[in-house]
Amino acid sequence: MNNLMDKCCDKCVHSPRTPCRDYVVCRLEGPVCHQDEACKEKRIRFRSEVNPAPGQGRTVICVCAGGCTSSGSMKILDRLEKAVADKGLGGSVEVRRVGCHGFCEQGPIVTLEPDKIFYTQVTEADVDDILASIGDRPVERLLYTNPETGEKVVGYDQVPFYTRQKKLVLKNCGFINPERIDQYVAMGGYRALVKVLFNMTPQEVVDEVKVSGLRGRGGAGFPTGVKWQGALNAKNDKKYVICNADEGDPGAFMDRSVLEGDPHAVLEGMIICGYATGSDEGYIYVRAEYPMAIHRLKIAIAHAEQYGLLGDNILNSGFNFHLKIKAGAGAFVCGEGTALMTSIEGNRGMPRFKVGRSTEKGLWEKPTTLNNVETFANVPVIINEGGGWYASIGTEKSKGTKIFSLTGKVINTGLVEVPMGATLRQIIFDVGGGILGGKEFKAVQAGGPSGGCLPSEHLGLPIDYDSLGAVGAMMGSGGLVVMDETTCMVDVARYFLNFTQNESCGKCTPCREGTKRMLEILTRICEGQGVPGDIDTLDRLSRVIVKTSLCGLGQSAPNPVISTLMYFKDEYLAHINDKRCPAGVCTALLVYSINAEKCNGCGLCAKNCPANAITGEKKQPHVIDTKACIKCGNCIQKCKFGAVEKK
Repeated sequence: MNNLMDKCCDKCVHSPRTPCRDYVVCRLEGPVCHQDEACKEKRIRFRSEVNPAPGQGRTVICVCAGGCTSSGSMKILDRLEKAVADKGLGGSVEVRRVGCHGFCEQGPIVTLEPDKIFYTQVTEADVDDILASIGDRPVERLLYTNPETGEKVVGYDQVPFYTRQKKLVLKNCGFINPERIDQYVAMGGYRALVKVLFNMTPQEVVDEVKVSGLRGRGGAGFPTGVKWQGALNAKNDKKYVICNADEGDPGAFMDRSVLEGDPHAVLEGMIICGYATGSDEGYIYVRAEYPMAIHRLKIAIAHAEQYGLLGDNILNSGFNFHLKIKAGAGAFVCGEGTALMTSIEGNRGMPRFKVGRSTEKGLWEKPTTLNNVETFANVPVIINEGGGWYASIGTEKSKGTKIFSLTGKVINTGLVEVPMGATLRQIIFDVGGGILGGKEFKAVQAGGPSGGCLPSEHLGLPIDYDSLGAVGAMMGSGGLVVMDETTCMVDVARYFLNFTQNESCGKCTPCREGTKRMLEILTRICEGQGVPGDIDTLDRLSRVIVKTSLCGLGQSAPNPVISTLMYFKDEYLAHINDKRCPAGVCTALLVYSINAEKCNGCGLCAKNCPANAITGEKKQPHVIDTKACIKCGNCIQKCKFGAVEKK
């Protein structure tokens, strides 16, 4: 494999130790440093080694080394590498570790380029068949079955999960090796950095970001260009850039996947931000629970420094920018900007009262530009394609695309990138494939633990910052948790409030004590001890916490309760007044019984009841002693005739 240490041609006198603009540009689309055929040929060869063309005689086997590692993809990768070496196929077959391909439900995923062959749920035992199929017919049993047609699909470009997305940030994930800077460069990486360093002023960069309409993808949706303008205007010799990679929402893995699959896109965006705002130093604040992301970021930073793309005098432009990684200790509250900066400064991560914006006084009281992973990863796209082009995607007030982690009771779980303005129905049913087991959709929780739960009446809602906020939800970082008819919405509110209460830093009384009191009430309701005044108390506490908490996390903590009271109040009333859980989830409110018409007296339920609460003669209908029943559910699981019921 060619790499950036090679000279672009015999006439080139540059190297990574004495870098220049042309040293990188010659490997990208656009002008080359020496207009001769040898240089052009080498540039083409450099790109084609990463992105082989059909008929070239090279096959790249891409193995997901992101989320699929949890299902054994690294063993598949090792076995493929060994088999390729043993068979002497190294000259024509490359085994490449790549980031998350997005379709997590179908992992481990293996793809073959350039034919786009898409294999799902691969095991080590499939390795020999995959290698034998190269140049011949694909391994049919590993191909994805389109549920809409029932037919096998060969290429991922024909899989509905992918065809209904628009990938800008995730375009390299699942294709390039995140630990190879040359592969990022070959796909156009760092072209945007070269462009801004040698063809744009800082103000022009900020203006381009403004034109794009990019808003912060971390949740608040503040206009990125406006934030950068504030940092550029700040009068201070020292400024900072921070990437918030402290992704703590349950079920969210968007930022993690970008860092693990395409870390250089984030670095490039941060370096451009440093140039645009006049900063020479940056931090990536990433949770310690993301060891693979940290590992790949360290490699990416080292390579960027080695090749003159990061550090002092970048590409001999006179611009300096240094990056450091700060591993967070896992506190959810450190996702809040002021708490994050407090943690970087070496103190306990707790929010502080904001006086002005962080672009005026942030890290160590210096002007600081804070954006999240996805925001920075959008910046190279905007610079390369133009702010106007980017602004043509999305809605009037929410431009570009957004990445969502789609989880819960949905068929196609995984990462989804769609244009802003796509509806919840399109994401859940078109991309996500609908609800598991043919059950009815009940709600979707949007925006993480601080988001709201939206019912079916809002499935046609276009997802953007303003639309979600108007109906009691929020964009958040992009988590979507889908729920079906078997979900108890009171229990859901209790679950998310339990999370935010446990994660409260405790600094302010409204959040520390208010969420605790709310959790106590919700727990009582789920245990059948709710009283009529509980709903009013929950509503009053929610309003107080929203208005008086110190930071944004505390202010949004009651959202799951507020939204479920708004749309699912009947379930609260059933729990409180009727002592009944309509979804059959809250154990304390359940009553188990046996339908005599369905029971044939096989005795399986009685044999597996740990409380000996089931009695009956052989071949005669059995009965459950409700006072002795501990509601473990064993009887339902063991009954083959559906005779055991719970209400």
